[in-house]
Amino acid sequence: MTADAWQVYIVRCADGSLYTGIARDLERRITEHNTHKGQGASYTRSRRPVRLVYQEAASDRSAASKREYQIKQLSRAQKLALILASGAA
Repeated sequence: MTADAWQVYIVRCADGSLYTGIARDLERRITEHNTHKGQGASYTRSRRPVRLVYQEAASDRSAASKREYQIKQLSRAQKLALILASGAA
């Protein structure tokens, strides 16, 4: 997997909620979610720190966005099952 490959990810926020997003540089994006520079999503700003619990590669931005939408349509229980199935927690 190259550093600039698109990734779909889920983070667990400090309050236990889950946030799904996409990024090319996942490490940078997680850092943005956890810092006070205003680059993280507004949802995660008040729920720091966040911890990466799931990721999957996508072939391009379009595929990543479609998969992000699919994951966002899942129930919390379905998202947790996806995370557990991946071996992450």
